Amino acid sequence: MPETRVEQETIYEGIPASPGIAIAPVHVVARGFSAPEVYEIKESEVDREQQRFTQALEVTKRQLIELQSRLLDLSGDGESGIFEAHVMILEDRALLDKVRLAISRRLQNAEFAFYAVMQNFLEAMRRIPDAYLRERTVDIEDVAQRVLRNFGVEGDTRPSGPDDPHILVAFDMTPSDTAAMKHGSVLGFATEQGSVNSHTAILARAFGIPAVVGLEASVIDIIALTPSILDGYAGKLILNPLPATLEHYRSLMLAKEKVRSSLDATRDAATETRDGRALTVSANIEFLDELPVVKRSGAKGIGLYRTEFLLLNGEEMPDENRQAEVYTKVVRGMAPHLVIVRTLDSGGDKLPVEPLTDPEPNPFLGWRGIRVSLARPAMFREQIRAVLRASAFGKTALMFPMISGLSEVRQSREMVRRCMDELEKEGVAFDHELPVGAMIEVPAAALCADLLAPEVDFFSIGTNDLIQYTVAVDRVNPHVADLYRPTHPAVIRLIKRTIDAANDNGIWTGICGEMAGDIRLTPLLLGLGVEELSVGPQQVPRVGQAIRSLSHAECSAMADEALRHPRSKGILDLSMSLARKHYPELLD
Repeated sequence: MPETRVEQETIYEGIPASPGIAIAPVHVVARGFSAPEVYEIKESEVDREQQRFTQALEVTKRQLIELQSRLLDLSGDGESGIFEAHVMILEDRALLDKVRLAISRRLQNAEFAFYAVMQNFLEAMRRIPDAYLRERTVDIEDVAQRVLRNFGVEGDTRPSGPDDPHILVAFDMTPSDTAAMKHGSVLGFATEQGSVNSHTAILARAFGIPAVVGLEASVIDIIALTPSILDGYAGKLILNPLPATLEHYRSLMLAKEKVRSSLDATRDAATETRDGRALTVSANIEFLDELPVVKRSGAKGIGLYRTEFLLLNGEEMPDENRQAEVYTKVVRGMAPHLVIVRTLDSGGDKLPVEPLTDPEPNPFLGWRGIRVSLARPAMFREQIRAVLRASAFGKTALMFPMISGLSEVRQSREMVRRCMDELEKEGVAFDHELPVGAMIEVPAAALCADLLAPEVDFFSIGTNDLIQYTVAVDRVNPHVADLYRPTHPAVIRLIKRTIDAANDNGIWTGICGEMAGDIRLTPLLLGLGVEELSVGPQQVPRVGQAIRSLSHAECSAMADEALRHPRSKGILDLSMSLARKHYPELLD
């Protein structure tokens, strides 16, 4: 009789990247080739699945021998040896026995059992220090893909887990993976790699999806469809949770839901402090279909529309007409509030605008942001014209990313002026007073903010990049993640310098980076003089309530002390002391 799975509660510890709790079966996505469908089988079906595996191996072996023979006829013995090595993989008794055992133990279909065993084997090889052996993973992947293609469609072909609610477990996820996943069925995700500061984690927080990163070797060990709990607060993935564990997390979910409900009741209240200081709380968005969530959140506008996500549906930006259509829908949907459209911000850890012939050695210091737009004037012109056309239908502003100096601002504004002249001659309606802003996310821009301020209508501080460039820490590198400190004295001083330069020139300053949504830091940002906070839609009610709980005078006094403090932790503690004093119930 085949062995059955022993269900034992197992806890994987990682790094909390996005708060929340998800309870669902897991779906595992490993590196290399795509996972086949997965479904459970009965013990009475094990023999049938073993036979399907045998047939797939035999078909694959015949194909490889035929390819080897054809290559031998064409080019001699040298290259044909490649397929001989592939056949040997299919004859590896230890490997094949593991697959057969996996079918019996997992009680899952043969192709997924094969996939799981091969991924474990491949992952182990990828970790071998020997470069030659690591390179052989390509051959093994090729054989494995061929075997998977040769599984027939007979037998039970029920739909796989991804169409049902599940927790996604992967080696790593790119920002585009996160943006493109099915948000109706992915209740949360966990990765072996990643950093809490990565763009992937940022998107998870924006979407309100629980996420845990840095699980280490979880892909190798986890069996698909295992009942699981993802704890985005504590950074845990719990497999086969005990009844008591399930009860604890269900109670915790109810408690968090009560807090959310109380926040919803005040979402339309004015966001001003107890002593009358008003702030605007806006939302960051990537997609048009986020608008209903933004409007329900109580956000008073869009403080950051990330237009690079238009690249998800193709290899290049949509044309002017398509962009104008999308921007107009956003502007109309948010009326009468302001929508700030950021021009294309590709590169770094974001979506690339086009493939590069040679990979960049350091993409964060490379071809990204406004540098790409200025180097592609035709594309830049289309985007600016599209934003201008949308501005005829509601309050709209334009914002340039990755500004490092005055010349970039002036070149960008000149392009706006030329586009305005063109549309004027064509008789196309637009806002002739369209506000234009600069993102302050490079230390050079913060240091010369007094030179930039007379050239623009507002500043928006992108703290994610400002922090990494100021403290020289790659924010997606887990080895130095602990050095990425939002409250580093240098970062706080640069923010203050930027705000002061804006005030001196009669323009306003907002923050659209992750610091804006971190309610531990709301007292500090308020005290430094920020006038707008743009956050993920899910964070809007919480940030709004934090502002309403604070006194601006108290925050200003604390910020003055923070600017004199020599250590990051001390600055964080100062801000946290006010947060705990005024809204302890909001803190996770």
